[in-house]
Amino acid sequence: MRIHSARLRAVIFAVIALGGAAFSLQKEPPSGTVPVSIIVSVEARHGKDVPTVYREDVRVFHDHDRLQVTGWVPLQAEQAGLELFMLIDDASDTSVGGQLDDLKKFIIGQPASAAIAVGYIRNGTVFITQNFTGDHALAAKALRIPTGSGGAIASPYLAITDLIERWPASPHRRMIFMVSSGIDGLQPGPNNSYLDQAISKAQRAGVQIYSIYAHPGGHLGHSYWRINWGQNNLSQLADETGGDAYFQGLEMPISFGPYLDQFASRLQHQYRLTFLARARRERDYQHIRVETEVTNAELVTAERVYVPAAK
Repeated sequence: MRIHSARLRAVIFAVIALGGAAFSLQKEPPSGTVPVSIIVSVEARHGKDVPTVYREDVRVFHDHDRLQVTGWVPLQAEQAGLELFMLIDDASDTSVGGQLDDLKKFIIGQPASAAIAVGYIRNGTVFITQNFTGDHALAAKALRIPTGSGGAIASPYLAITDLIERWPASPHRRMIFMVSSGIDGLQPGPNNSYLDQAISKAQRAGVQIYSIYAHPGGHLGHSYWRINWGQNNLSQLADETGGDAYFQGLEMPISFGPYLDQFASRLQHQYRLTFLARARRERDYQHIRVETEVTNAELVTAERVYVPAAK
C-alpha cells in the first residue's frame, strides 16, 4: 500500500507540476505578438432574440491568418462599466428640441454602471455642459435646444478628435452618441482628412461612435449633396469604430425613441474581446475580421485596430 500511495502522490505532483508549467506557458504570449482588446457587439441577424456567444465560438482573422483569442468577457454585472458621451451638434436645426424628451428618457433609463456626460459641438470643438456623472437626472438636465448655428462652417470631426484627446483613459467602455447632420463645412466632399483623423483617434482609444442624423440649420438643410455626404460620413465613422448610424432616409427621424432603444439594446449585448495580434517594428493599424458560426448571431466591431510596436 505504501508503494502505491507513494506512486500515487508522485503522479499527482507530476500532474500539478505539468499543469503549472502549462499555465505559465499560456501566460506568455507567442513571440512577436501583443494583446489587443476591443469591444464587440452581438446582434441577432433575424428577430430580436440575441444569441449568447461563448469564447470558443469566436474567431479573429488578420488577412488570411487566424489569431489566438485569449479573452471574451461579457460586459455585464461588475464588468458593465460604461462612459457615454451624449454629443449634440449646435449646427443642428432647432427642431431637434422636439427630441429632447426622448434623449432625456434614454439617459435617465441607463443602469447605475453608466457614467454619462453631455456636450455640444461648436466651431470645431466640444463645449461640455455636464461632465461624467452617475446622476442621470443631472445629465438629462444638461440637454438644451441646439442653436442652429455656430458650427455650420466648421467640422464636427475636428470636435470629435478634440473630445477624444481630452478624454482620460479608462478601463470601462467608452462611447460617443452624436446627434448631427455629419456635414463638414470645411471638407464637404468625398475626401475628408478630418473624418479620417477622427476615425484613427477613436480606433486607437477604443471609442465607439454612434449617431442619429439631424437636419442642419439654415440653407444647408436644403442641400441634397451636402446631406448625402454628411450621412455617408456618419456611416463611415460608425462602421469603422464599431458603432452604428441611424437614419430615416434623408430626413431627420420623426422620433429618436426607437433608435435610442436599439442603441440601449446594443449596450446590453457587448463583450470585451482580447486576441494576440502580430506586432511590427513600428506601431500601426491592422484590419481584422471577427466571426462566429453561432446560429443567428452577428458580431459587430471596429474594422481596424491599433496594434502597439513589438517590444
